[in-house]
Amino acid sequence: MTKNIIITGTSRGIGFELVQLLASKGHQILALSRNCNPVNTLNLPNVTAFDCDISEENQLQKVKTFIEENWQQVDILINNAGSIVNKPFSEISLEEVKHVYNVNVFGVFAITQLVLPFMKSAGHVVTISSMGGVQGSMKFPGLSAYSSSKGAVITLTELLAEEYKESGPSFNVLALGAVQTEMLAEAFPGYQAPTTPEEMASYIAEFSENGHRFYNGKMLQVSNSTP
Repeated sequence: MTKNIIITGTSRGIGFELVQLLASKGHQILALSRNCNPVNTLNLPNVTAFDCDISEENQLQKVKTFIEENWQQVDILINNAGSIVNKPFSEISLEEVKHVYNVNVFGVFAITQLVLPFMKSAGHVVTISSMGGVQGSMKFPGLSAYSSSKGAVITLTELLAEEYKESGPSFNVLALGAVQTEMLAEAFPGYQAPTTPEEMASYIAEFSENGHRFYNGKMLQVSNSTP
């Protein structure tokens, strides 16, 4: 069954792969990122992409207009857009912290709030977090802004599942281990992650389609390393 799916952070990495995977299954995709060119060059007939910075409230209005004029209903929202800064706590500026939170927390908050009125009880909101945001997990110096922001959306997911448990949709969050994306390479030059964007996107795509049948308000650790 064809679904209407919104994916954020689609210009590269996992988001870019998700667009192709879910479009190949026949779904209608709205791909959002600050640079829509990579997706538009794919020329996929069931994919719409336009520039949208989810941390800018005025730009989100374009998303609402698109839904109202073309879909009326959204079945799946994948909050994949992310920002990372790797800097010692003593050196990171408040502006850098705010930027990370604007994308990783406030952007997720804003687009989820915008999309929810268009979702039915069987809808699914999947937010991409990180193992670094999981309490008790291994932490890495330099990621005070990133990991704490990823912890925030884990708690937000649990709260939304409780708040909407009578009406739906379902809310789940995936805490990813290291994936070999451009964003990881920028933050940790030279580090080789055990998982490719294609592999992770395949898992997320399947989970976004079916995970709501088994989970709600849950944080799943998607990592093949310990701790």
